[in-house]
Amino acid sequence: MELVKQARAHVSRLDLSAAQAARLDGQAHAARAVWNLLHAYFTFRQGRFAMLKDCDAAIRQARHEIDWMGQLPAQAVLKAYRQAWANFFNPDHPAGRPTFKARFRSRLAVDVPQARDLQIKRLNRRWGAVNLPKVGRVRFRWTKDLPGVTKGGPAGRITGARLVKDAYGWTIVFRVECEVPAPAQRSGPSVGIDRGVTVALALSDGTMREHGPWLSGGERERLRRLEKKAARQRRARTPGEPTSRRLARTNAQIAKARATAKRRALDWQHQTTTELATGFGVIVVEDLKVMNMVRSAKGTVEQPGTNVAQKAGLNRAIAGEAWGRTVTLLEYKTADRGGQVVKVPAPGTSQTCHECGYRDPGNRAGSVFACKNPVCGWVGHADTNGAINIVNAAGTAVSGRGDLAVGRSVKRQPPRAA
Repeated sequence: MELVKQARAHVSRLDLSAAQAARLDGQAHAARAVWNLLHAYFTFRQGRFAMLKDCDAAIRQARHEIDWMGQLPAQAVLKAYRQAWANFFNPDHPAGRPTFKARFRSRLAVDVPQARDLQIKRLNRRWGAVNLPKVGRVRFRWTKDLPGVTKGGPAGRITGARLVKDAYGWTIVFRVECEVPAPAQRSGPSVGIDRGVTVALALSDGTMREHGPWLSGGERERLRRLEKKAARQRRARTPGEPTSRRLARTNAQIAKARATAKRRALDWQHQTTTELATGFGVIVVEDLKVMNMVRSAKGTVEQPGTNVAQKAGLNRAIAGEAWGRTVTLLEYKTADRGGQVVKVPAPGTSQTCHECGYRDPGNRAGSVFACKNPVCGWVGHADTNGAINIVNAAGTAVSGRGDLAVGRSVKRQPPRAA
């Protein structure tokens, strides 16, 4: 049986004391400062990019001259910085160009590159313990067996970890590498998925995957009150003065409420994409440029935009659905099961009738699609029509990931009635 290496991440919540959390905060800010120094040295040194060996030498020298540089594995920051440039130059990777990290707009993170430093041990059914550099022994929530730690657990090894802070506190992300049997290739069934705002996911088989609000009515009202409270506190703050403790506390409460919504959205996406990857062998989606779709409509002083408020609301709705993350989850889950995600060109899928191929912007009115071709006259849900067009366009795929050949034509599906 052929075995393949599978790299995954396992996230667990850390149980830190106030002193340990403060030390991790200090390490994360130091790592951010090292990143910014590296970026300045790498991009502005004598008007050209510096060599990585020069960056490594500069870091080693700085660790002897600057005290706080010794409080974290600075070489790990260099490794992450180098990988960021590699992702940027990789045409198949969506990463942007590395830039400076702002203090209040960047996520705090500390990398632990060596797994041998962790010394992971399970304490009981619910908790495990791990060693963190410069912090000490820390408990973490045990939610899943880790390879190489417990007897009879999954085969594999832990290659390192990354500590990440969000509104709920610090978490540890274990980098896990396992050898699993190569999945058997699957050629079908195939399905097209139309991503939307009113309907989250519309499938070409006529079904839909929808969700309710991520926050309850009471939670949304509390978030609204907190945002109004923060606005009042910002207006009362004298420009140039540091943020008051009250405003910082209000901002933390807002961040926690939004993090709750994000966690629920991610949980729904994981469950839904797992169901789709298990049920279908070939999943066809549109090749959407989401970053271009959510650009602001304000325009410039010379050419101001129109319907700015409506476009801003649409941008928030698109960002809340996280269309790109949905495809990312589908790609690796279908590949694990021997399937494939195929991307097809997006233009025309929502305006073309799947029955007769007649294309007209007037075919669609909201969620209703009514073909203007007098010979056809098909009427049905607009998102379902778009999903059928998407799966029928699989032969013109622009990209594909999985065990099937990239760009391989998928058997076109016959038109389906509403």
